[in-house]
Amino acid sequence: MAIALTLPTASGALAPYTLRGTTPVKPPAGAKFNRIAYSAAHVVADPLAAVDPWLQCAVDWDATIDYRRHLWSLGLGVAEAMDTAQRGMGLDWPTSLELIRRSLDAAKDVPGALVASGCGTDHLNLDEVKNVDDVIRGYEEQMAAIEALGGKLIVMASRALARVAKSPADYERVYDRILSQARQPVVLHWLGDMFDPALAGYWGTADVDRAMDTALGIIAAHPDKVDGIKISLLDKDKEIAMRRRLPAGVRMYTGDDFNYAELIAGDGHGSEPTHGKSDALLGIFDAIAPAASAALGELAQGNIEKFHAILGPTVPLSRHIFAAPTRFYKTGVVFMAWLNGHQSQFTMVGGQQSTRSLQHFAELFRLADAANLLEQPELAVRRMKTLLALHGVEG
Repeated sequence: MAIALTLPTASGALAPYTLRGTTPVKPPAGAKFNRIAYSAAHVVADPLAAVDPWLQCAVDWDATIDYRRHLWSLGLGVAEAMDTAQRGMGLDWPTSLELIRRSLDAAKDVPGALVASGCGTDHLNLDEVKNVDDVIRGYEEQMAAIEALGGKLIVMASRALARVAKSPADYERVYDRILSQARQPVVLHWLGDMFDPALAGYWGTADVDRAMDTALGIIAAHPDKVDGIKISLLDKDKEIAMRRRLPAGVRMYTGDDFNYAELIAGDGHGSEPTHGKSDALLGIFDAIAPAASAALGELAQGNIEKFHAILGPTVPLSRHIFAAPTRFYKTGVVFMAWLNGHQSQFTMVGGQQSTRSLQHFAELFRLADAANLLEQPELAVRRMKTLLALHGVEG
């Protein structure tokens, strides 16, 4: 029997919608990948905590760690305490460090589980940061705390550095200091200003090509300390150009939530294996985890057409979730987790569930259905109807 409900359209009208009725994507157990694939994972808020949601952070730790176990069970790594976890948009540094500690502890029970953790400067008061030495000290504080737990670092882009740096040389000085001290190779993190306007002009210039030159120079000076770089510019040509210039063995981790399928598939260009393909460190992999796992398994077996057949339909969903203002994409990621039964409620730290409209959620629902990503269709419909009812839409 077909499952149907009433959904608002972009024009504000109401229209019936019938689910496609296709089988949800479910990857085989134990699939092996030939790409490294991290999912930047969200946090589950605690709606029963007596806090002011805009001002204080309350996390449901059990549900949050359970979701990481779900990602590991699908063969995906976890990029911890990143922007998908609302780092800098509701998740403060003390809570981030506790999240990292709990995630690393849980990973010990999962053979082969990958975890890399965000190291930044978000604990600094921007009004008190006067120079790059203050930024260095900020990075070093978080770096020491994460490495003391045995964690691998993702060196996140710094709002404080973007604010006080006066030239590319300031970036070179900061990253030279941090990379020189790292206990193990790190992942660098270049987040475009569409994700965070405070990061405009990162690497010391608004010219992306010149910024890329600076970043590549830093990597070339420390190739043994850089596992790879994640760039989130939503520009596949820029990513490919940078990928082809990386030193041997340094990976490009795509953060392009618009073009990830073709970037991961790769073009085979270049003499170095890492020049011809991207690995992945993606926020959208949180929302499409079963499809990501299934597709990567097919790619590893050389089934490129099946890879694209599975992952291709998820791209329109991702482009919708990451639509401008892109920084609000976390709301769509958490909404998907709620629809699919991975958490019992749809609230977010910082009250961020309010950042998208009902029409946005309705289109997200339709696109998730089209991509075969509603893992429990009946549950998803019930929960969608709950959201609709809260907005005065019955039926």
